[in-house]
Amino acid sequence: VPHGDNHDLWLNPDDAQMMINSNDGSANVSFDGGQSWSEQDLATAQFYHVTTDNHFPYRIYGAQQDNSTARIASRTTGFGIGEDDWESTAGGESGYIAIDPEDPEIVYGGSYGGLLTRVDHRTGMSRNINAWPDNPMGHGAIDAALRFQWTFPIVFSPHDPDVLYTCSQFLLKSTNEGETWKKISPDLTRNDPSTLGPSGGDLTHDNTAVEYYATIFTISESPIISGLIWAGSDDGLVHITRDGGASWEQITPAGMPEWGLCSMIEASPHDPATAWLAVDNHENDDYTPWAYVTHDYGKSWEKIVSGIPNTTFVRVVREDPVQKGLLYAGTEMGVFVSFNGGQNWQSLQLNLPLSPIHDLVLKEDDVIVATHGRSFWVLDDITPLREIDEIPAERSAFYFQPKDAWRVRWGGGGGRFRGRSGGSAATVGQNPLSGVVITYLLTEDAESIVFEISDLDGNVITTLASGEGQGISKSAGMHRTSAFLQYPSFRSFEGMIMWAAGPRPVTAPPGAYRISMKAVFADRRRVRTVEQSSHFRWIADPRSGSSDADLRAQFDLAMLITERTNNANDAVYMIRDIKTKVDAAFEASGNDATLVRAGEALKAKLSGPEGEIYQVRNQSGQDPLNFPIKLNNKIAALLGVVMSGDYRPTDQSYEVFVILTTELQVQLDLLKVIINTDLAAFNQQLAGKSLEEIVPHDRSKDEGN
Repeated sequence: VPHGDNHDLWLNPDDAQMMINSNDGSANVSFDGGQSWSEQDLATAQFYHVTTDNHFPYRIYGAQQDNSTARIASRTTGFGIGEDDWESTAGGESGYIAIDPEDPEIVYGGSYGGLLTRVDHRTGMSRNINAWPDNPMGHGAIDAALRFQWTFPIVFSPHDPDVLYTCSQFLLKSTNEGETWKKISPDLTRNDPSTLGPSGGDLTHDNTAVEYYATIFTISESPIISGLIWAGSDDGLVHITRDGGASWEQITPAGMPEWGLCSMIEASPHDPATAWLAVDNHENDDYTPWAYVTHDYGKSWEKIVSGIPNTTFVRVVREDPVQKGLLYAGTEMGVFVSFNGGQNWQSLQLNLPLSPIHDLVLKEDDVIVATHGRSFWVLDDITPLREIDEIPAERSAFYFQPKDAWRVRWGGGGGRFRGRSGGSAATVGQNPLSGVVITYLLTEDAESIVFEISDLDGNVITTLASGEGQGISKSAGMHRTSAFLQYPSFRSFEGMIMWAAGPRPVTAPPGAYRISMKAVFADRRRVRTVEQSSHFRWIADPRSGSSDADLRAQFDLAMLITERTNNANDAVYMIRDIKTKVDAAFEASGNDATLVRAGEALKAKLSGPEGEIYQVRNQSGQDPLNFPIKLNNKIAALLGVVMSGDYRPTDQSYEVFVILTTELQVQLDLLKVIINTDLAAFNQQLAGKSLEEIVPHDRSKDEGN
């Protein structure tokens, strides 16, 4: 089979040739009695922890059981998040990963045996910086000067990017990227000799250091107060220091399982006296949930498990960094949420497959979970959870305040596609929605619902309406859609052929925008309208390096190009409209000879500016290779130049625009003269024959333009 660490085998009782093998890497199917096996391309990784970096967009990191550590993009500009979007990183199969807060290309990772490596992704170079490089193989924990767990913490200080912590039975600190480690605590475990002997049975020991006990299993430094550090051991002790490790106090909750593993401790981002503790006691045959909170630096603790099933132990509790008391818990049976500081919990499973959640983190309003057996999952944009208590009880329609949105068009939704190797199917991660994300709630079916996004001057940029194929549901329930802020491109005309100058919407510049909702409800008695509006910010892509002023200049020129292209195309449309109406006048007059001569002369004059504005000989997409493009094509082609990236327009773009639009204005002025003189004279002839005069159609004044 493809993997070496196998755990189970299912044999089809009705077909001896069919079997399924499960292993630490995934599962494999055979239809020929094990002569050949399916590939391991399923999203079944078992992750111990999860963390993220400060790259844009952020990347997700974790260590996989019996496989490499991995980092993977949280979103891409491609179809989905596929095999090309992940790579190996520091550490090994079991450890924590920590990313330099100021340089996301420097990564630290651990694994069993005290392995700790530093990787520079720019160079690909790796360095072993074990806190105590004394190989423990074959020894029991009692022989080790420093005992390192299978998955020992590696954590940067939230106050100083040069401070890195790791843990044995002591809390260790480095300020020089792991070259030097200093103990800043005493032994914070029970250090019970009965738990430190050799691992294995009477015949064969199994001393790989994987099974070491009496270690610090979790730490958390307060993001509010430097040097306030909480620590929990795998043998049931909790400690705190408020002076950076100079002195420690034991604060283990009363009533906590004596040998319970302190799986995760979380310092509150809102209150330095508050911490959240998850205790995993299942290895002592206790599958009940254990989770605690303290609001007084550990002097007292409260158990907070109401709503979590009694057979579901808890591995991690995290507090929302924005909304105080909004909690997320990872358990053996999925994810739970509490809106009141843990007094009550409810499932947040949604479409997440039922699987053990070993860790979870919050990043940029997303919840990212590390599952054991179903890889990484992300719950995008949790901002609505922060407003749940603010929904007016009497409202039939309500949208949650949209978060500020990046001015970036990301990739598609992912799903399943044909893989690159052997044509097998490969699972691809889904990209989040692009643009401003709109989450709304309808308590009953609506007749219609419309969202409008406008600038602060009241100009409508985007309209999303139910019944128009725009993904706006009017059915009762919670719904989510998105809108990318862009102004419409230039208008075309029938049969128009352009070279490298197709219509291109103009992305709105950074700034504040207004969103409004209008929902209509009807019953037998009355029609009700619910309206709501608010503002959000449209934020520039930080990777471009351009200022908001640069992008405003780009937008302004792009809109001028769009406007002048409209002027050109509207002129061609008007000329052709006049010609059509002249031909209709011929027919209405019975092809009066005098009228025909005058009309043909008028059409000939109109052909002058028409031919200078547009290459009238174009009949196919390749014709511009033979017939030189004209002014509307040249001006429109500038749009692609100016919009090619998030940058201020080049000086030469302005120069060419001025030249081309000056030449266009000559033709527009000529057209105006022809209309005011030649067409006016032709209309006099029409009036003399009691025929309807020709009124040029100015498209720019049509509704919606």
